[in-house]
Parts: sequence; C-alpha cells; structure tokens
Amino acid sequence: MKFKGIIFDLDGTLVNSLHDISDAMNVVLTGLNHPTHTYETYQYFIGSGLRNLVSKALPETHNSDEQIEICFDCMINEYRKICTLKTKPYDGILDLLNNPALENIKMAVFSNKADELTKKIVSEIFPQQFDEAVGLSTEELKKPNPFEALAISKKWNLSPEEVLFVGDSDIDMQTAVNANMFPVGVTWGYRTEEELKQHGAKVVIHKASELIEIL
Repeated sequence: MKFKGIIFDLDGTLVNSLHDISDAMNVVLTGLNHPTHTYETYQYFIGSGLRNLVSKALPETHNSDEQIEICFDCMINEYRKICTLKTKPYDGILDLLNNPALENIKMAVFSNKADELTKKIVSEIFPQQFDEAVGLSTEELKKPNPFEALAISKKWNLSPEEVLFVGDSDIDMQTAVNANMFPVGVTWGYRTEEELKQHGAKVVIHKASELIEIL
C-alpha cells in the first residue's frame, strides 16, 4: 500500500506543550489553594483532552462535575494566554515536515485539545505545513473515536488504508485502529514504546526522520 496522507497528533507528537499546559493548570490550582503538580505528573494527565486533565489535576474532594467545569473554563483562559510561550516542535519535526519526500503527501493534525487552541498552535508554529488542523469540538468526538480522522481522509478522497496515523499515546493508536489507518507510534512524547505496541502500533519510531523510511 502506498501511503498518500498522514494525520498527526499534536501534543507529544509534533510539539512539546507539557510546560505551558502544566503552568496554566497550576495557576488555577494555586488560586484555589489546591496542591499543584510536577511536569512529570502532568505527563500522564495529557492525552484525553484538557477537561480530562483538569479532572485528574483536581483533588478528589473537589472533583464534582460543576467544579471541573468551572476550573476547566479558568484553565482554558490561562492556557489561551500562554499556549505557545514554551511550546516548541520536537527535534527533527520541522525538517520532517519540510522534507521533499512529503511534497505530494496530504498532512493534517487531529488533537484532543480544544479546536480553537489546536488551530491557534498549528497556525503559529506550523503556518504552512498542514492542509487541516482539527481539535475537539464536542466530547463525543474525542479520540479514540475515529470520526474526525475518517472525515479528514474522506475530504482528501483517500481510503483509510492509505493514511498513516502518527501519535505518542495509547489513545492515538486506538484511534488509528478504529479508523483502519496505519498506526505509527513515536517514543519522544509522553508514553512508552511498550504501551504504544500494546494498543496497536504497527511501527514505533524513535526519530522524526524515520517516518520517511515508512513512506
């Protein structure tokens, strides 16, 4: 099968956004006199959307749906201000995206981050590299639901089997499997190679340049 499209996850795959996300949430927690968390802890909170991250970050004693919703709104307000302050592409990503081998390959971003923030980050850090950037618009469409991934491939007039799905988490690999796309795991993000393989990765890469070899 000749691959004609690539869908990338954002956080942990294209960009290291750990510090900006963590800093925004810790501002909210500090304002409420709740304990804050380290970057290492936040690494395991990322992947299922920012609302889920807020739920994990809050103390169990302050984790009602109402409190999560209030803190989520506060967190988004803080994060919107700083979402590209410390966030940077991983080593080799810009070289990969600008590689001549990808000139005729469709490329998109699909993230569980809010759609507004996904588009903002992609437009500022990767202004010319992607045909599409899609974030979370409703909880029902959150990865591993393959709906948005399949909508992207349909827009490209490609079958799912012609699309690589590249991500750093179990959720990304499950999304690829659910969409019948080719799951490629990356080890420079927030999860382990073992976890990626357990959830369906057909190939795991350790450097961005290795993606060219798959193509």
